[in-house]
Amino acid sequence: MPIDDQVAITRYRWLDALRGLGATAVLLEHMTYRFLPEIRPTWFNLGNYGVLVFFLVSGYIIPASLERRGDVRAFWIGRLFRLYPLYVLTIAVVLAMMPIQPLRPNIDPVGHITMLMEVTGSWAFTEPMWTLSYEMVFYLLVTALFVAGVHRRSGLFALAFAALSVLVAFVMPTRGLLSGPVVPVIVLAVIVASLGGVLFGAGRVRTAGAFGLGALAIGLIVVGSRVPWQGAMVLAVMFTGTVIYRWERGEMSGMWPVLGVVFLICLTPFLKPVTVNGMANLATVALAGGTFWLFHALRGRRIPYALAWLGLISYSVYMLHMPVLRLFLLVSGNPLRFSWPVQLGLGLAALACICGVSWLTYRFVELPMQGLGRRLARRRPAPLTPAPERITVS
Repeated sequence: MPIDDQVAITRYRWLDALRGLGATAVLLEHMTYRFLPEIRPTWFNLGNYGVLVFFLVSGYIIPASLERRGDVRAFWIGRLFRLYPLYVLTIAVVLAMMPIQPLRPNIDPVGHITMLMEVTGSWAFTEPMWTLSYEMVFYLLVTALFVAGVHRRSGLFALAFAALSVLVAFVMPTRGLLSGPVVPVIVLAVIVASLGGVLFGAGRVRTAGAFGLGALAIGLIVVGSRVPWQGAMVLAVMFTGTVIYRWERGEMSGMWPVLGVVFLICLTPFLKPVTVNGMANLATVALAGGTFWLFHALRGRRIPYALAWLGLISYSVYMLHMPVLRLFLLVSGNPLRFSWPVQLGLGLAALACICGVSWLTYRFVELPMQGLGRRLARRRPAPLTPAPERITVS
C-alpha cells in the first residue's frame, strides 16, 4: 500500500470507530425488539442515532476522498468496489433464505442496481439498505458539485437542504410520489447517461452530465423519498459533516451553518406530526452530533481495540445483521417466551454470530474487493480537475 494511503487510513481511524458505534446502535435497535425489549430507550431513537452518525461520517469523508484524489473516475471506482460486493452478497443471502423467510413486498430489482430503491418507490431486500439510497444520492450530488467547481460551498448546501426539509414537510404529501416499475428504469438511464458524460466526456458534455446528476439527486430527494422531509434532512446532515471537515482545514471561518442545520432539522417534528417525536428527535440529534464532536476532538488519541475492530467490520455488521438475526431466531424460537437471563444469553449468542459472520465477510469479501478497486483506480488516466469556482466563499 502506498505511503499516502497508509497516512490517510491512519488519519481517519476515528471515523472507522464512529462507523462501528453507528452500526452497533442500529444492531441493538433491531435486537431490542426481540431480546429484552424493556431495556429499549424511549427518550431517543437508537436506530436513528446510529444512522445519523453514519451520515455525519459520510459527509465528512466522501468529499474529502474525492478532493484528495482529484479524479472523479478513481473516486467512483473506489466507491463501487467499497459498497457493491457486500451489497450483492447480502441480496444473494436474502434470496437464498426465501424458502424459510419470504421476501418483503414491492421489491424492484432495477431500483437495486443503482441502490436508489428508497427514493424510487421500492422496498429494499433488507431493512438497513434504505440508507444506501441516500449515500448514493449524496455521491451523485457531490460529483456534480465537484465538476461544476462549487463544491466548497458546503455551509450554503447544508442550510439549503435543512430549510428544504422543513418546506417539504408542509407542502408535500407524507409519502413519496414516485412508484411503479418505469421509474427505476428512467433513473438508471439518466444515471448512465449523466455519469458517463462526467466520467468520459469533456467540455459541454461533462457539464451537462454534472447538471443531470445534480438535478436527478435533488429531484429524487424532493419527490421520491419515502418520507419526503427526511430525505432533505439526511442531505443536510451529510453536508454538515462536510462543513466540519472544511472548518477543520481552515476553509471556513466559522461553524454557524451547523447551528442553523440543527435548529431546522429539529423544527419539523415539533410543528407537524411526523414519524418521530419532537423531543426524542431533539435528543437523538444532540447525541449523534455530540458523539461525532467528541470523537473529532479526540481524533489524535489511540482508538480502543474493540471499537477499532467494530469499525473494520461495521459495513458487514450493518448489511448482514438482519438476515443473520432472522436465521438465528428461526433456530432459537421467540426469545420473549424465556426469562430475562435466558433472553440475555440468547442475545449475546446472536451478537457473537453476527460479529463472526461479519468478520468473515470483511476478511474474504470486503478487503479483497477494496484492494482490487484501489489497483484499478491507480490505472486511470490523469485526474479530471473541477471547473474553477466563480465566487469566493468564506
